[in-house]
Amino acid sequence: MPTVSVGRDRLFAALGRVYTQDEFEALCFDFGIELDDVTTEKAIIRKEKHLVEDIEADGDDEVIYKIEVAANRYDLLCLEGLARSLRIFTGSEATPVFKIAPIPRGSMLQMHVRPQTSQIRPYVVCAVLRGVTFHEVRYNSFIDLQDKLHQNICRKRTLVAIGTHDLDTLQGPFSYEALPPQEIKFIPLKQEQKFRADALMDFYRSDMKLKKFLHIIENSPVYPVIYDNNRTVLSLPPIINGAHSAITLKTRNVFIECTATDLTKANIVLNTMVAMFSEYCENKFEVEPVEVVSYDGSTAIYPDLSCYKMEVPLSDIVGPIGISLDESQVISLLNKMQLQAELCSSNEKPCISVSVPPTRSDVLHARDLAEDVAIAYGYNNVPKSKPKSMTIGGRQPLNRFSDKIRAEVARAGYMEVLTFVLTSHEENFDMLNRTDDGNKAVIIANPRTSEFEVLRSSLMSCLLKTLKHNIDHPRPIKIFEVGDVVSLDTSRDVGATNNRRLAALYCNNNSGFEVIMGLVDRIVTIVSAKHIKFGKTYYVPSSEPEFFTKRQCKIVTSAGKQVGYLGIVHGAKSAITVAGPDLVSSLSPARLRRIGTGYDTAAMVSAAGPLELC
Repeated sequence: MPTVSVGRDRLFAALGRVYTQDEFEALCFDFGIELDDVTTEKAIIRKEKHLVEDIEADGDDEVIYKIEVAANRYDLLCLEGLARSLRIFTGSEATPVFKIAPIPRGSMLQMHVRPQTSQIRPYVVCAVLRGVTFHEVRYNSFIDLQDKLHQNICRKRTLVAIGTHDLDTLQGPFSYEALPPQEIKFIPLKQEQKFRADALMDFYRSDMKLKKFLHIIENSPVYPVIYDNNRTVLSLPPIINGAHSAITLKTRNVFIECTATDLTKANIVLNTMVAMFSEYCENKFEVEPVEVVSYDGSTAIYPDLSCYKMEVPLSDIVGPIGISLDESQVISLLNKMQLQAELCSSNEKPCISVSVPPTRSDVLHARDLAEDVAIAYGYNNVPKSKPKSMTIGGRQPLNRFSDKIRAEVARAGYMEVLTFVLTSHEENFDMLNRTDDGNKAVIIANPRTSEFEVLRSSLMSCLLKTLKHNIDHPRPIKIFEVGDVVSLDTSRDVGATNNRRLAALYCNNNSGFEVIMGLVDRIVTIVSAKHIKFGKTYYVPSSEPEFFTKRQCKIVTSAGKQVGYLGIVHGAKSAITVAGPDLVSSLSPARLRRIGTGYDTAAMVSAAGPLELC
């Protein structure tokens, strides 16, 4: 959930009254958001700079409210939208009507799109804010909203990139092109030197903020670029704007362009930007349109600030909530949530006509209206009741069977652990002497850390990692885990499948191979059923790479199907012997069915040096 940081005093000034902290927390709760933290400007700076002592600051230390909002409420990501929504909710302000400036089509600014842009970022939408009055707080809020949208709906600029420019420094019409990087030269924002686009990629590789966006276009034969009529570069999306058109506190006319790979997202982003800051325009809530001329001759005018109309039966709104409200009450509650509603008739049933403004892109279905009515009504005011037709749910057979297995292994003296499904590539393969042929594990495309690169394909590495971090624990160490592993599966629509497995580990000064075999024998006994039969001898020699040779075996059914394995793990530098079978068994509603369960079991561990497997 995104968090918006706003100055308390500025927020209260925008709301038109002062609240105590308890009062404001209650208001946030009623509106469906949360006051997550109360801090100060000094505390934030200390945290960012990792300082222990207090810092010197001029003037009073401003109190900062950190407010958590819903991820799909893009209109709440800045002070302007948050304060406006709360004023409408409390009834101190009516929902604004956003207007398109009445400019003849022939007098509109134009953005011409070249055909080469279809190779990289095919869409662009634009708008102009005329007569804007900026000061430092408004300017910072304007920039912060762009950053939050880039991180949220824009998916780190991969879907949409926002460019804002001082229109008075430019000359229309504009052109959106895609050229080889060697042909693009300009002075980027906050720089004084002119760069060629390919050199600019190398320049920003050391920039902590911009280097994470370079991969979006750096391998493309052409880079997107926006020029004005004088061939002045406005921006190199999605990387950086040009220094020539940078907005300042003195900027009066703002030109906004959004290049995108998703036109729907681009429209939402543009509407959010102009809706939030058009209140500072000379003509309040009025936006000047821009005509986008495609290379095929088609044209479109942006932004589209028209309202989306919905007609929903009253029962579809109040029914899911479980409350009884008449039409006038529902209309009043919807109006508090910026949704203009009125009564209409449809098939002789009470029906509500709702006009959804461009700021509420999250409203798509009748259930969204029901959610807003429930928020405005107050969740605490909804009476507790049982549905008239209540379906009694039950536990999934797989989960019920897993709990029975957990209880059985716990009775054998093993302690349950819970580890992450995500692990590192090295731990999943190299440290178990396994090779990755590309057909086994699900790889994370953009992992946050090196420890979360793949989804585990075995529980063995996770238990050994747990053992590593508890190597000084008194012997014997007996741990187990029942959890899912993930493997590639082309037959599934998502390309992967989950399998439930059991893993157990035994560690002592002696190998204890017979101890882990005893646990396997017990599990085999309790999971045996008519359709799963084990012969008198269900241990067969195996050759798993992570175990010592001739110190391992696999577990097979009477039909010859392998359902597990166990062995003594090969120790590279430390004296480690770990036994680990992947015993596969299953249960269905009336009988066991096949589920993957794996025993990863350990024996002798020496404390001489770090745990290292091969």
